[in-house]
Amino acid sequence: MAAATPAISSAPRVPLQHCSSFLHGIALPSSSSTLCPPSRSYIQPSKRFFVFWKRMEEAIRIKRERERNKLLAASTKRLPLKRGKVSPRLPVPDHIQKPPYTSSNFLPETSREYQIHDAEGLFKMRAACKLAAQVLDYAGTLVRPSVTTNEIDEAVHQMIIEAGAYPSPLGYGSFPKSVCTSVNECMCHGIPDSRKLEDGDIINIDVTVYLDGYHGDTSKTFLCGNVDDVTKKLVKVTEECLQIGISVCKEGAPFRNIGNSISEHAEKFGYGVVDRFVGHGVGTVFHSEPFIYHDRNRKPGTMVEGMTFTIEPILTLGSIECITWADNWTTLTADGSPAAQFEHSILITKSGAEILTQT
Repeated sequence: MAAATPAISSAPRVPLQHCSSFLHGIALPSSSSTLCPPSRSYIQPSKRFFVFWKRMEEAIRIKRERERNKLLAASTKRLPLKRGKVSPRLPVPDHIQKPPYTSSNFLPETSREYQIHDAEGLFKMRAACKLAAQVLDYAGTLVRPSVTTNEIDEAVHQMIIEAGAYPSPLGYGSFPKSVCTSVNECMCHGIPDSRKLEDGDIINIDVTVYLDGYHGDTSKTFLCGNVDDVTKKLVKVTEECLQIGISVCKEGAPFRNIGNSISEHAEKFGYGVVDRFVGHGVGTVFHSEPFIYHDRNRKPGTMVEGMTFTIEPILTLGSIECITWADNWTTLTADGSPAAQFEHSILITKSGAEILTQT
């Protein structure tokens, strides 16, 4: 479950009067000796200038891809998402251990402590994450046209409490349901309701369980029926971005490597990387530092062996600007373009990262 965010050198001058043509701002010598006499030395552009120009070319290409994506999004746009009826929250048996925030309707403060575990803690963390992954896989089997997101919530709730765990979203800052279901243009934190899934929808299901004092957090975007190729590609690339973000993790690596590598891959396809919602530390506390930014950034901090946190990029086909419904949770792309998200909880090791939430 994503947390909300807690902010050119000049080229060398070339004398134009001695050249007959310019190509992309780089002076080229003329073949005419009267215009560019052989005796006059030609000024070579610097290496820095070529690096600058390559970046400009890449920026132009990305802009064109984004404009293309906007046209594609407009051609595949469905009816805007509307809120359905939200049923009352489901009960949890008294014998199940509950996280401390359930006794308050206020959003708990994010812990500033990194969550680094000893052997016993890792054992419990792995168990919570394994259960979360199993619940998510089961939830994905329910995705089909005519099923309501409320029915998915009920099934997830039942599976979690039968496993002796608590559905972490339930009661977190007054969130009324046991799972987040974000459909089509919903970036994240969608509240399950009476809306039926339709053929061609995409839906992110975000599962977090609280088992034996530890949270396991994971999400995935599923295809519902016959999804168009444009949206399928967005979903595929978003999952690739998650894997790329994980691949740069290891002890001592800067946190910023995650967002920079994710953005580099997403930008190849002109996709927007949402910067408002971030990954976070996870363990005995649902949300803690470090915050994991998925967009390009220069944030300080390095990874430490034994720490656990989530990576959960959200990519959009269009704008990364968002609007939030009056429920203070459901967040949509401002332009109505589709959004996709994938998430894993990971453990930092000396040589890399262990994905805790995969089956």
